[in-house]
Parts: sequence; structure tokens; C-alpha cells
Amino acid sequence: MRRQTTTAVLASAVLGLGATSCGFGGGDPVVEVEQIPVGTTYVELDSGFVEALESLELTPGPVGSAAIENGSARFPITGGNVTYYEPGTEDPYVQGEINHDGGGLSLESDDTTVALMDFVVDPGDSELTGTVWANGEIAEEEASLFFLDGRTLEPLRTIDDGAVLEGTTVRLTQEAADLLNSTFGTDALEGGFEIGTAKIVVRTEP
Repeated sequence: MRRQTTTAVLASAVLGLGATSCGFGGGDPVVEVEQIPVGTTYVELDSGFVEALESLELTPGPVGSAAIENGSARFPITGGNVTYYEPGTEDPYVQGEINHDGGGLSLESDDTTVALMDFVVDPGDSELTGTVWANGEIAEEEASLFFLDGRTLEPLRTIDDGAVLEGTTVRLTQEAADLLNSTFGTDALEGGFEIGTAKIVVRTEP
């Protein structure tokens, strides 16, 4: 039982960072997890991103259950599901989603506040989507916000009660750049802009 639990945790950790594999399809699942254990996604904010916000006179801040401390944003994982296949048998070999309900990141100017909330990671598309709020009203739901570039991913490591996977580069999508530029009246943001580096920690028990 412990071996199966650990395998499920490792599969969940891989999920959060957009793992893909060139497979042929038709493989049987190695692990299926209907409810992902608790955990946290961290994003160490890139200095270039912070400087860009300063130049635009935008102030970042946490929303809801999220937090920003010492240059790192923290988003609690609230659930999701995952199916993990033997690498090479399915493409992608990790499928499902990982949810971060009730938290997010805000960007605030003198007269406008944008909140990016309720993040959902899709490992098949290496994409993070969410709801965009502008001055307290929903501007767009299920918006494509960040691309998860797994080429910088470090090897997975285990801890006593779970697993850690880190190193994925988080980049702004063009859709998000266009939306933010339009909202804040600028053209300074572009798709591919580096937001930071992600680390996901998944634990076996609450």
C-alpha cells in the first residue's frame, strides 16, 4: 500500500509541471488518482518580471489563499485528478488537472486592479489557465495565462511525506499579455515573458 501511495504522489508531482512524452497511445494506466493529495505550488518570481512591473507602476499582490513572501508566490493545491502512464505508451504520459481554487495573483495600478485566480494546470498542454477579474468583475474565464516550459525541469526528489519537482520556467502566454496590455493601456508585455520558476510540493496526507 505504501508503494502505491508513493507512486501516486510522484505522478501527482509530475502533473503540476507539464510532463510530456512522445508515445504511440493505447497504454494502460500505471496509477489513477481521483483526488490529488494536498500540496503547494510555489513560483519564485523572476527579477526581470518584478522590474517590468515596477516600470509599469504595477504592484503585485496575493489574492485569497495565496501568499507572496521573499520574492516567491505560494498557491495552495485544492484538488484535481491524475492518470499516470508508463512513459512512451501515451502522449502525454501524465494526464488530468491540478487545481488551486480560491487563490491567485493581483496586479494593481492607481485605478485598476486585475486578479488572476483559480489556477488550473493542464499537463497535456503545458498550460496554466484561470479566471481574470478586472476591478471586481470577471473579464474572462478559463483564460490561458501561463505556459509551463519543462525544458528546465530538475529531477524529481522525494521527501518523507511526499515529493518535490521544481525548475519549470513559467512564461506569460500571448493571450494573457494582450489582455493585460489592453487593461492597463500599455504594449510592454509580450507572450513568452518569463514570470518565474515553479516548484510543486505534493504530500501524501492533509
